[in-house]
Amino acid sequence: MGTRTIEQVLHERTPAWMAIPGVVGTGIGQQDGERCILVLTASGMEQVRKKIPLRVEGYRVVVQHVGEIRALDE
Repeated sequence: MGTRTIEQVLHERTPAWMAIPGVVGTGIGQQDGERCILVLTASGMEQVRKKIPLRVEGYRVVVQHVGEIRALDE
């Protein structure tokens, strides 16, 4: 792994990733027992995947389709 934490890498990269059309969020998850960075999409998953690296500073990056995110009515 890099010298920075996954949280630091996520915090730095999130603004650029959120500017990509179709991206609705980012987070930290787990895949195959390894902590990873999640990039969540509402649409255009293949176009987003082309713009997101598979790894950043040693951390796996997973693009995941979650659909549109919106606040629930109370």
